[in-house]
Amino acid sequence: MCGIVGIYNKNKKPVYRETLKNMSDKLAHRGPDGEGLYLNGHLGLAHRRLAILDTSPKGNQPMTSKDGKWTIVFNGCIYNYLELKQELQSLGHEFVTGTDTEVIAEGLSAYGTKYFERFNGMFAIGAWNHNDESLYLSRDRYGIKPLYYWIGENTVCFASEIKAIIEHPEYRIDVNLNALNEYFTFQNLFSYHTLFEGVNMLPPANTAKVTETTEFIKHDSWWDYDFTKNDEDMSFDFAQEKTKELFESAVTRQMISDVPVGSYLSGGMDSGSITAIASKHVERLSTFTCGFDMSEATGREANFDERRDAELMANHFNTEHFEQVMNAGDIRWSLPRLVYHLEDLRVGMSYPNYYISRLASKFVKVCLQGTGGDELFGGYPWRYYKVFDSMDQEQFFDQYYDFWQRLVSDEDKKQLFQPDVLREIDLTQPRRVFENVFKFNESLKYEKPEDHINNSLYFEIKTFLPGLFLVGDKLAMANGLEERFPFMDNDLVDFAMKVPVKHKLGNLEEEISRIDENSPPEIKKTLSYREYDDGKNVLRKAMQGFIPESIINRKKQGFSAPDESWYRGKNADYIKELLLSPNTLSTKYVQRTYIEKVVKEHLEGGFNHRLLIWSLMNFEWWCRIFLDKQTIA
Repeated sequence: MCGIVGIYNKNKKPVYRETLKNMSDKLAHRGPDGEGLYLNGHLGLAHRRLAILDTSPKGNQPMTSKDGKWTIVFNGCIYNYLELKQELQSLGHEFVTGTDTEVIAEGLSAYGTKYFERFNGMFAIGAWNHNDESLYLSRDRYGIKPLYYWIGENTVCFASEIKAIIEHPEYRIDVNLNALNEYFTFQNLFSYHTLFEGVNMLPPANTAKVTETTEFIKHDSWWDYDFTKNDEDMSFDFAQEKTKELFESAVTRQMISDVPVGSYLSGGMDSGSITAIASKHVERLSTFTCGFDMSEATGREANFDERRDAELMANHFNTEHFEQVMNAGDIRWSLPRLVYHLEDLRVGMSYPNYYISRLASKFVKVCLQGTGGDELFGGYPWRYYKVFDSMDQEQFFDQYYDFWQRLVSDEDKKQLFQPDVLREIDLTQPRRVFENVFKFNESLKYEKPEDHINNSLYFEIKTFLPGLFLVGDKLAMANGLEERFPFMDNDLVDFAMKVPVKHKLGNLEEEISRIDENSPPEIKKTLSYREYDDGKNVLRKAMQGFIPESIINRKKQGFSAPDESWYRGKNADYIKELLLSPNTLSTKYVQRTYIEKVVKEHLEGGFNHRLLIWSLMNFEWWCRIFLDKQTIA
């Protein structure tokens, strides 16, 4: 995992070393082990290295192929690079390093940019073709590694993080108001723009060609998820055994490293199963857990701390276990640092990610993560059951869009935004963005409950999951740590998409039988699905033998701090100070009266506005750091 930067001047003017260096310096945290600059007239490439494979200087980037056709910068890890290397050697290619970077460079010479589609791994790549003087940008199947770009009048810039792009002297920071509207709808961005006007993200599974005539980048994916080709004849026993086999292979494949590898251990099934397999390959595996001070936690949040389960598993697998305990006071210190590193605001209460990656980075350079299991194997049944009785596409969209308006409904936007913002945005845009996620895949059907559940899986893995990857990447790299995701192994993903819904959700047939399509809507709505915790059924069975039965059968908790309680307690004054003071900058865009209403309702206990308050605080700090240029003490 590293940081990459590129400048391409379409008007053929030379790239200045100082400009490239300044942009690269903004990514120093991503690559503390080395820096490389490449200048070739109107092209400049820069790389910040976190050395994982072949840590010698021979692995430094930018790297040029032996035939001189390609020069590349690469961020990520290609887990099948040894197989690809062997094939290239049979064609006569010679290698002087033990890196996957060299395999990419030589593979481009042999096969061109279609070679990217053969990678099993995570990657963001900038590749310069010396023959046709074109720049190619490419990103992995799942969008694990970020890659941003900006197209100016005469310049194209790309980078692993936006903070490098905005360092270019021609870029002027402004707020993308449509992105802001989208963020305050979903607490996420489903389009590929950002809060920075003109700065976009290359979508996953895309390879874009940039030339002197490029005015925009067409998003043309070479791969997509497909849950529509379920093998309904697949037996549960086969699904279980094959899942177990592929999962173990995926974890083993992602253990490849020349530096220490550890594992997060939340106390749940996914991270526990990864730890079980990883501990077979490392004599004394380091594991890491984040817990919370629960002295002020009330209600359901009183059960959010997973340290005891994690400790039991650490003891079971004989790992060297470390814990980070957070309290309410950590928000004040961490929030501005989070926003600086995240830049592109996305899902959830992310400060636990920051703290646990900071802890892990003191002991290892690579850490395995359990993200992806829920999205592939149906880990959120209460979400799917909200819509699986939909009659058609229109009803499905209505029900699901209503659910995914996580922060502010379209109806309340007029209270949220300032009049000047409302004049510039289209309040109907989030709904269109939402629907376009589904319409991108023309094979989706909306005829039966299984269709609606598969469509829900598709939506979450296309939107929610990339947000989690982005948060994971940015906050791990803030601490010089590489995160890997065994569930996002190509072979495992391809198989998981074929597993029928009936094997993923244990109570599917029972739930379908409870739905009488002729019943009036008010009767249907009385059915409670939250009581069911039947997700990931086939994965649970596959993990038997890896982890204790008590963990497999444990109800899903999620990974979250007790923010609802903390916001009403020790953090109440900080919230008021940040959002309701004369120094609050975000009120240029959001109305103070609306913020006051939200804060008052939460503090008085009538409503749980923790997600919205978190998002408002994030945006306030975004305005301070990127618009007002405030430095973090």
